[in-house]
Amino acid sequence: MKSLLAALAFLTRIPVPGASTFDAEDVARSAAWFPLVGLMLGGVYALLAVLLRNHLPGGLVAALLILTDVLLTGALHFDGLADTADGFGGGRNKEDILRIMRDHAIGSYGGVALVLIVALKLTAYAALLNQTNCVPALILAPAFGRWSVLLLTATVPYARPTGSVVQGMGKRSLFWGTGLLLSSVVVAMSVRAWAATATVILASAASGFYCKRRIQGITGDTLGANLQLCETVSLLTFLWKW
Repeated sequence: MKSLLAALAFLTRIPVPGASTFDAEDVARSAAWFPLVGLMLGGVYALLAVLLRNHLPGGLVAALLILTDVLLTGALHFDGLADTADGFGGGRNKEDILRIMRDHAIGSYGGVALVLIVALKLTAYAALLNQTNCVPALILAPAFGRWSVLLLTATVPYARPTGSVVQGMGKRSLFWGTGLLLSSVVVAMSVRAWAATATVILASAASGFYCKRRIQGITGDTLGANLQLCETVSLLTFLWKW
């Protein structure tokens, strides 16, 4: 239970008993629960969509889903996306990229990345709400995003010389987190859910390869950026016309 609470405290802004006592080791040990936290968030989004879709325009409901995401997560991964875009867009070498990502100010690359990802999610949510059963996509997308963190931390080294909670996550967390995620995909009974699993793996592999080539590894910011990327590609997979 402590590990689940640590994962919830790390990934969300939901008040958690004893959150102030969790340290980096607690968070690292909690990584296997990341997909479950994603499922919990997705459940909130799906419930909100079901309650509002017949009373408000789809575009407005989609905007409220993104707002809910921002409020529940503190925009943590949006920040990672912006920092990553600024670093890779403006940096010439590893040291330059890492220095730029440390700067919390948002530059032009980060601003454009945020606008694009929000536009893609807004459009995807609005389109999904017009489908008969949008619930599996809304529940699974946040889980896929958080599972992508495990994919990268287990396979790509940490880029910075200083220690990080990321370094405490590894193959054991990936094993248990994957079991949890795949159980949810089975329950969803959707071919698109399996397709989304594949696209998330491909997107994470491409992201990990690019990060390793540019900065010899991953950082917390690049993990957040990949989470946003994988949430989005999973939503698009559920919308893809075969």
